[in-house]
Amino acid sequence: MVHYLAEEPLAPAGFRCCFPVPRGVSPSGGGAHDVTRAIEDLEAVRQAYGIESWIVLGHSWGSDLAVRYALDHPDRVRGVVGIAGHGLHRDREWSAAYEAGKAAAPQIDVPWVREVHASLWSSFKGWIREPALWRDLADSAAPMRFIAAGGDIRPNWPLQQLAALVPGGSFEVVADVPHDFWTTDPELWQTTCTSACDALR
Repeated sequence: MVHYLAEEPLAPAGFRCCFPVPRGVSPSGGGAHDVTRAIEDLEAVRQAYGIESWIVLGHSWGSDLAVRYALDHPDRVRGVVGIAGHGLHRDREWSAAYEAGKAAAPQIDVPWVREVHASLWSSFKGWIREPALWRDLADSAAPMRFIAAGGDIRPNWPLQQLAALVPGGSFEVVADVPHDFWTTDPELWQTTCTSACDALR
């Protein structure tokens, strides 16, 4: 769900794809906003293109946002593909492992805005504390496929938990690739995305 994935040959083959630029990140206006607003923006894109239902694929933060979209708009989602996501948690040991490996991880130049990041992160923490969140996930009818990058500094147990919780959930690991493996292994990225989306047609 981020514009850096719109380049060929990264898009899933054989699918009509939309790559909305997140609000507040150049060249999109709108400034700082919360997760609810981000979901409303995605829904506005779906309506503008006249799409009855779609597969929502997200990488990193986009994976977590895709899960939220599926919970808020279940009738519009054929399935979710979440790649190298954070997961719905605020765990100190996960964060410690991430921080310990961050300096050694490849640095990718992806546009971001500090104020947008801060506002989304703040509202994300509020969302994952909602009392009904896990009940809603367990009741979700949308199949969700979670894919971890084997060389990611992010521990993948939160994605495994989501896959086990959601009916029709699945989990897999792409071995020996970093978090942003669309940059290092574009053909493998496309094959992975295409296979995951094909399974949700």
